[in-house]
Amino acid sequence: MAGGFEALLSPVILFFVLGAAAAFARSDLSIPEAIAKGMSLYLMAAIGLKGGVQVAASGFTSDMLAAACAGLALSFLLPLPAFLALRRFGRLDSVNAAAVAAHYGSVSVVTFVTGAEVLTSGGLPPAGYMVAVLALMETPAIVVGLWLARRGAGVGAQPKGDLLHETLLNGSVVLLVGSFAIGLVAGKEGFAPIAPVFDTAFRGILCLFLLDMGLVAARRLREARALTARLAGLALLFPVVNGTLGVAVAALIGLDAGSAAALGILAASASYIAVPAAMRLALPQADPGLYLAMSLAVTFPFNITLGIPFFTFLATRMT
Repeated sequence: MAGGFEALLSPVILFFVLGAAAAFARSDLSIPEAIAKGMSLYLMAAIGLKGGVQVAASGFTSDMLAAACAGLALSFLLPLPAFLALRRFGRLDSVNAAAVAAHYGSVSVVTFVTGAEVLTSGGLPPAGYMVAVLALMETPAIVVGLWLARRGAGVGAQPKGDLLHETLLNGSVVLLVGSFAIGLVAGKEGFAPIAPVFDTAFRGILCLFLLDMGLVAARRLREARALTARLAGLALLFPVVNGTLGVAVAALIGLDAGSAAALGILAASASYIAVPAAMRLALPQADPGLYLAMSLAVTFPFNITLGIPFFTFLATRMT
């Protein structure tokens, strides 16, 4: 188990801890919003490019198809038990339960990027095609969440065209898929001239970005008003259960340890960018303070500090 928890000493994780500690101590440390957004765009472009280059080198395989199918199935199915738990144990109404459940079926790009970096540093690099799996897993949970809301409370949604545009043309989806396609076309030779920017500098920028995420998550937790003890408990339980299921499914379909851990990390993560944007459009009745507090202030820090090492450990034992 020590191998997994060595990830806790990674500079990537320690910068997140530093940011959280600074926020809890009420330090005035901050990163300007424009710079934070720029780093976010850089990270998504870099992970997409590198994934496309890796797939170009290895080619399309049966493992890639199996991982894509597994990711899609998880994204469609995970919101269902989450919705039931949020209704019965979390005591939420149908609309808020559906909105929160959608977050736990979708994925966090930053959690995946951090996990992939930690896995690579530990000698367990996930396959490049996992970036494509990440992109596939962002959208299905939104559809399921809206269906649950309409079924449970008869809630009307925004016009389908608007929702489809918001979901499929969300900035993170466009950048991930687009940069993955560019990497696929360019290959290793085409990537080599830009590697100093998108590969060599990657870890340093990720550290600074996670410093900012630590600040944001801790401040969001400090300011949370709608977050009850029951909901905080579910925000910790969901990633453990979902991530364990993700690793088990990956082991069942024969993925290598690094890719199995990555699928577990994806299943455990909760969206706090793409899904909130879609929920604001389609379910304005839902409380943003609730679903952001759970996904960003509780689940995200748990995954970054403890979830990634735990799923790495599980993957090495189950594959």
